[in-house]
Amino acid sequence: MTVAADPDRLRPAFVGLPLSRLASSALERCRDFGVEHADVRIERLTSHALSLRDAAVEGSHQGETIGLAVRVVLDGTWGFAATTQLSTDGAVRTAEQAVRVAQVSRPLASERVELAPEPVHEDAVWVSAYDIDPGGVPTADKTELFAGWSRDLLRHPAVRHVDVSYADVVENKFYADLTGTSTTQQRVRLHPEVTVHGADEQRGVIDSMRTLAPPVGRGWEFLGGGAGWDWDSELAALPDQLAEKLAAPSVEAGRFDLVVDPSNLWLTIHESVGHATELDRALGYEANYAGTSFVTWDSLGTLQYGSPAMTVTGDRTVEHGLSTVGYDDEGVETQAWDIVRDGVFVGYQTDRRMAARQGFDRSTGCAFADSPGNIPIQRMANVSLQPGSGGPDTDGLLAGVDDGIYVVGDRSWSIDMQRFNFQFTGQRFYRIRGGRLAGQLRDVAYQATTTDFWGSMEAVGGPQTWVLGGAFNCGKAQPGQVAPVSHGCPSALFRDVNILNTRTEGGR
Repeated sequence: MTVAADPDRLRPAFVGLPLSRLASSALERCRDFGVEHADVRIERLTSHALSLRDAAVEGSHQGETIGLAVRVVLDGTWGFAATTQLSTDGAVRTAEQAVRVAQVSRPLASERVELAPEPVHEDAVWVSAYDIDPGGVPTADKTELFAGWSRDLLRHPAVRHVDVSYADVVENKFYADLTGTSTTQQRVRLHPEVTVHGADEQRGVIDSMRTLAPPVGRGWEFLGGGAGWDWDSELAALPDQLAEKLAAPSVEAGRFDLVVDPSNLWLTIHESVGHATELDRALGYEANYAGTSFVTWDSLGTLQYGSPAMTVTGDRTVEHGLSTVGYDDEGVETQAWDIVRDGVFVGYQTDRRMAARQGFDRSTGCAFADSPGNIPIQRMANVSLQPGSGGPDTDGLLAGVDDGIYVVGDRSWSIDMQRFNFQFTGQRFYRIRGGRLAGQLRDVAYQATTTDFWGSMEAVGGPQTWVLGGAFNCGKAQPGQVAPVSHGCPSALFRDVNILNTRTEGGR
């Protein structure tokens, strides 16, 4: 048995289900049909979403999804079925339905499905790193905390309105397949966000400012201020930052050196590196919906993705990552690997099917389904830019810029279907003059191609600047699925980047 964290934290309601018996019933029925592969996934998702406007609750929803899914490969063809009937009869019927889907689909299949091998992981248990299960925190306690924050913010003259949004998810999964692998896992994630709104009536300016705290693979302790984020300091600074933004001058378009904060750069990594290096996308399997990629198969080992300062890893093991888990939804033990090394593209993200199709010995463990009713597909790992060993802090990077812009926080973005041409905005922009910050700017967007942008990266900050950002809602596939994913990065210095004025360009 492989155990990570404390298996006693597995929720009793999940442990109490007859997981092994249900899975065995389904797998044995699949075996009767001579399938090449069969797996069973039993999953329970519990969630809470809460929103407040000016300290008053606007919405609160607690949800639960539970079900059993069977996936097979029969005669080289996928079959899949799912049910909410967690009984032996329900499991057997679902197995039969999955086989029938494969049989019906076989004449339509354009290629044969094969899966990369994976060692057997028997009775493996994994629980994510957290202290307080958010599902056990009363809604009244959550509301009291966020309403108190809102009332404090509303006392500032620059703040007209305050929005708070909060979401938490506890995900339990049991997986078993015909090889003998069985895994039981639980992971916790939450996303708190506070936005203040204001206006400068004389100038006719309306704008907002949002907290930079990222969504995290942590528990309720993240809101206490002692577990990875200083909420008191950030909330105290937010109104003055908004007031300065409302009074800031509009940027003059041109070319500038940029220092990009991790709170902004994580999203650029997600869109221009994370999605671009998904192998299914690069091979055209997402072309009708989520696009393709300029990182084509012949790029592996040869494409100069960025400067020598650029090393990017795929990692499903980093502590508190939203894509972190012990085993993926195909029973693959998760791992970390290089995607870009010293500026050169060296590795894709894969699931077992994509790995086998392209001749890799093993999947990188990137299969995920967002609910028991959906089939696992290839999804993104925690894709992260590595800091420089002994690298400077953010002030050290700023000191190397005579005339430039410091970018903080994410906002809007746009990128083409091949993940090559893009532009990004942010929460705050500061003019840099003589290596020092010289006040905020408005209406800023940076625009580039992926390889030009990363090729212009002259330096990365040290480990002290590295922050794990991310999102709950990365979308992909048809029918659509969403996946949580984190991206870590340090502050970084980019030279001679094109800056647009979003007001004159017609965007925002």
